[in-house]
Amino acid sequence: MSRNIDARGFEQYKRLVKFLGSAAIILIECAVYYHVWMNCYNKNMTEAFWKRGNWLIVGEYLIILLFLLKMYGGLKVGIYKYWNLVYSHMIALLVVNVFAYVQVVLFDKRIHNPAALIVMTFVDFLLVLVWAKMFKYIYTFFFPQKKLLLIYENTSLFHLIHRIGEREDKYEITDMVSVDEGIDKIMMRAQYFDGIIIGDISAQLRNQLVKICYEKNIRSYTVPKVSDILLRSSVELNIFDSPLYLSRNTYGLAWDQEVVKRALDLMVSGLMLLLTSPFMGIIALLIKSTDHGPVLYKQIRLTKDGRKFSIYKFRTMVIDAEKISGPVKAGDKDPRVLPIGHFLRATRLDELPQLINILKGDMSLVGPRPERPELEAVIVKNIPEFKYRLKVKAGLTGYAQIYGRYCTTSYDKLKLDLTYIRNYSIWMDLKLVLMTPKVLFMKESTDGFEDGLWEDPALIDPEEKND
Repeated sequence: MSRNIDARGFEQYKRLVKFLGSAAIILIECAVYYHVWMNCYNKNMTEAFWKRGNWLIVGEYLIILLFLLKMYGGLKVGIYKYWNLVYSHMIALLVVNVFAYVQVVLFDKRIHNPAALIVMTFVDFLLVLVWAKMFKYIYTFFFPQKKLLLIYENTSLFHLIHRIGEREDKYEITDMVSVDEGIDKIMMRAQYFDGIIIGDISAQLRNQLVKICYEKNIRSYTVPKVSDILLRSSVELNIFDSPLYLSRNTYGLAWDQEVVKRALDLMVSGLMLLLTSPFMGIIALLIKSTDHGPVLYKQIRLTKDGRKFSIYKFRTMVIDAEKISGPVKAGDKDPRVLPIGHFLRATRLDELPQLINILKGDMSLVGPRPERPELEAVIVKNIPEFKYRLKVKAGLTGYAQIYGRYCTTSYDKLKLDLTYIRNYSIWMDLKLVLMTPKVLFMKESTDGFEDGLWEDPALIDPEEKND
């Protein structure tokens, strides 16, 4: 019997297993909160809540927790790695617990001792550690690693193989086959695997494989092309007897979207500048006192329609760093980095001055990260579609920064940014802004330089790090 039939096992119960596991930890966390609320806060309030009021408070806690867990991916067992899952879950709990404390203070109009909620957060952390470990074993038992057949053509597969190899708990590429062997031979071999990965092959062959896999109930994973991103975000029309996909292909965002996006940029960046101005002042003094050089570092970048602008950052390296070592990228222990620079680069606080760029209209809060003109020219030579990213303003954070990795290729970065551009909404902007704190301290989530990308060493900027 073929492996893909044998491997079905408990596959049909996957959603049920995930639901039960997620429900268990959420109910436990709500029970812990109920205990803390009833015994540490409600009874000490000027006017205590009664039965329905108490259930309303716990229900509110549950709704906010579910929203944050959904947004940060705190329940993505089988998708996130162990520590990523714990980290995502704990960020949601930390935010909802801070909200719960602020709510108590606002209700009672006086400061309460936060010790109980601090202890509760620590208990939550221990519970999540145990839950994630136990659920991982349960999930792996019922849904073991999938053995996959990779179908390739002429494109380099190193990046794809490396990425899949990092998730040895979920997938293993046990064999590879070239499309040159023919569809019939490929499908004969596919029946002995849990699924196939259709690499970056010609559209005609790919479409054949997808349809045959659907017919034969074979799981398939397909590497999308840029055209797939455009098609997937098209509008379905049913005004004829044959379905049509409409791709309006407007240049950038609609005028009303531009107005709302600009209003959000001004409101949020202005508020953030106001709140962070004391920290920015301290950072400026620390940089200035180190070597008496300039506080800000400026560099030419590209934004909407290819317009050039000067991007602002706090200077993190010595003056004229390139003259010391030549055009090489700064490392973690680079002696050219200022003492305060290590901290600024690790926490991304060196990016704070870009709030000024947003107020000026050069950038937006959310959008593709701006590239240097020289680097853009190099990439476009190999990927002409890369210039599609310039249909909207550059952003302080972006879809590729949230869902990409430190070594995301330029082609994959393009597909992520196009996904944002083609599916833009104000709610997506708000979601990405709220998601940004999650990736700030996850080193693997930041973008870095690609091996073999640089044709000219002079393009390397020592101040550049993980945009």
